[in-house]
Amino acid sequence: MTSVDVSVRTDVGAVRQVNEDSLLAADPVFVVADGMGGHARGDAASRTAVETLAGAFGAGARPTPDEVIAAIDEANAAVRALSGADESGVAVAGTTLTGVLRVREPGADADSWMVVNVGDSRVYQWDGRVLDQLTVDHSAVQELLDAGLITVSEAAVHPERNVITRALGAEDLVDTDTLILPIAGHQTFLICSDGLTKELSDDQIARILAEVRGAHAADALVDAAVEAGGRDNVTVVVIESLTGGAETASADTRDRDEGSGPAEETRPRG
Repeated sequence: MTSVDVSVRTDVGAVRQVNEDSLLAADPVFVVADGMGGHARGDAASRTAVETLAGAFGAGARPTPDEVIAAIDEANAAVRALSGADESGVAVAGTTLTGVLRVREPGADADSWMVVNVGDSRVYQWDGRVLDQLTVDHSAVQELLDAGLITVSEAAVHPERNVITRALGAEDLVDTDTLILPIAGHQTFLICSDGLTKELSDDQIARILAEVRGAHAADALVDAAVEAGGRDNVTVVVIESLTGGAETASADTRDRDEGSGPAEETRPRG
């Protein structure tokens, strides 16, 4: 049996007036969406994406990986439909979508975690010592890093660090990165918008996760990001799952919203 505890928090930050982030943390879907800053309807775009996934999979559902991809394609179409023309020209609605879902592969005897990513929000795995980024950013800066043209320290201050290269709503077809992981033992996942990673390094995030567990983990991370500057909206979902105990499988979401190796990998940016 697998028990799942979740802590969540979203915050507008210290600078912006509107929170364009949305989240969904209801078994089997745990995702964060960050509406594209500087584009029309960013808040509606992120909300539409998570609402589409919520409508596709009810509580306790165990979708197949193909069904997850189909739902993300549906979310892309729904976000795409928000775009339109006004007096200032064509307004494009877009959003990132990143997270993990509990899935059941055809013929499998047990559930798996499916990591999904479009954009530059992130999923990390934390084993108590090492923070491992499971997703690859779809961003102009990541492409420069991949090409060896800039360093990590240069990326942090690069003028194009807010430019993403893939998003829901940007094109008729969306290419979703995926990763399948077995559900086993004690696992902790961090899902976050870039409002967290713009303010805190991976080392800082790891220290907080080491010090704060359970229901307060998301609060501690968001508070630290806001105190560090809070230049963007900040959204965090922390999932702790335990497999093999006597607990009844559950998803206990503590919402503080103010308003182990991979079995299959399909990350095309290797």
